[in-house]
Amino acid sequence: MGSITATKYTLAPGTQVRQEDFGLLFYTMVGPRLYFVSCGNALEPNFFKGKVSLDTWLSHCKARNTVSKARLLDIEKSLNQLKEKGVVLEC
Repeated sequence: MGSITATKYTLAPGTQVRQEDFGLLFYTMVGPRLYFVSCGNALEPNFFKGKVSLDTWLSHCKARNTVSKARLLDIEKSLNQLKEKGVVLEC
């Protein structure tokens, strides 16, 4: 598999996401559980429609210039953890 930034994501069945000041809040019926992703305005709920990769999203996002390499690595790690927990799915 290539870089995680080339991966597209969609929400798993029974999962909802909403924008918060800190980033994103995920709620899944499996559990039920809440998950937080501290990404500021770098990601939005629409990212999880599975249409664009993280890299493409960020390149078109107004926050691209404000996303540090460290923040990008944190976002990648968070997405991978959400995938492992079944909250998001790779497309």
